[in-house]
Amino acid sequence: MHYKLSAPSSVKAVIQLPASKSISNRALIINALGNGIFIPKNLSDCDDTRVMIKALTEKNKVIDIMAAGTAMRFLTAYLSVTPGERIITGTERMQQRPIQILVNALRELGADIEYAGIEGFPPLRIKGASLIKNEITLKGNVSSQYISALLMIGPVLTNGLILHLSGEIISRPYIHLTLQLMKEFGAKASWTTENTIIVASHPYTSTPFTVESDWSAASYWYQIATLSENAEIELIGLFEKSDQGDSKGAAIFARLGVDTICTERGVRLVKRKIQATQIEENLIEIPDLAQTFVVTCALLNIPFRFTGLQSLKIKETDRIEALKTELKKLGYLLREENGNVLSWDGERCEPEATPEIRTYEDHRMAMAFAPAVIKIPTLQIADPQVVSKSYPKYWQDLIQAGFKVEEV
Repeated sequence: MHYKLSAPSSVKAVIQLPASKSISNRALIINALGNGIFIPKNLSDCDDTRVMIKALTEKNKVIDIMAAGTAMRFLTAYLSVTPGERIITGTERMQQRPIQILVNALRELGADIEYAGIEGFPPLRIKGASLIKNEITLKGNVSSQYISALLMIGPVLTNGLILHLSGEIISRPYIHLTLQLMKEFGAKASWTTENTIIVASHPYTSTPFTVESDWSAASYWYQIATLSENAEIELIGLFEKSDQGDSKGAAIFARLGVDTICTERGVRLVKRKIQATQIEENLIEIPDLAQTFVVTCALLNIPFRFTGLQSLKIKETDRIEALKTELKKLGYLLREENGNVLSWDGERCEPEATPEIRTYEDHRMAMAFAPAVIKIPTLQIADPQVVSKSYPKYWQDLIQAGFKVEEV
């Protein structure tokens, strides 16, 4: 399937954003560990959250989380501390995504986990048990989802958890988000030093909880406002003082000409003149916004250098290679440095007449490139259904905002 897109001359819309996938999946795991009687409200309706709900409610012997990386990591830890023997697996791409760091950490705590396929990768065979050991050390530059998975099981471990993080700690906002959610459900967890988190053995408390809207999804509307000549966009359900790390993206978009005005219902995006002539940012704490900023800056002809992108190599696809390949179709030649830097110095090549953007089974490739139709009217998006991973109504919301979306 391919979508042919066309953009309106101006964008005026009120968008009800999807609920945060990051918060939904954390809340579901925490609630399940606490044997919660209250089901979290306003859960995301994306694929990742649906497979999480299915895994937690159906309790099948074989759990297929498809392409949901968050579910794979969180459920691996969860299954390690809950009774029963299960196999957890996923798509072909999921079986190529490494999980050895998390498995090794859980084994250090006493977990019974075996590889059911290739060493270091899913599928996994897990026998749940009470884990007595309580102290481990991880490198701070590993995926924050590994860290969050370990932290969330901390309160149900016999002796709690002492987690040391060595070296540079990436994605601190996601760790902070996890700790804040744990505390909302009664956990006792905190940083005791710059690199150590202690989680007490203290049961979770079931509590009513409502999930806020997703700041990651908001980034694509900021992008649309930035690229449009005229835009009036209100995004419903966002909290100004959010624990979501991607809320920090608003400050970078301010440099690209979009201010954020808080309303009673969320935020309103206000377009003004772009101030930046070039952008240099370390995105180590907000890596999921990398595609959005790379595409936006290129289309605005603003040279950029984004660092802290090492986690992009092990996402749904190798996002660094995907960005280089697809932006070349639009006439932009990007440079990669050391697997963690992407830059563009203004170098161009001949663009394709009718560029077709591959999405690589990656929802963020589709959503970050779709707004490019504002500048490149001939653009098409391949396999657009991938947005269901985090924002199932993305295309409907674009249509509501005046875009045309045709299947070709």
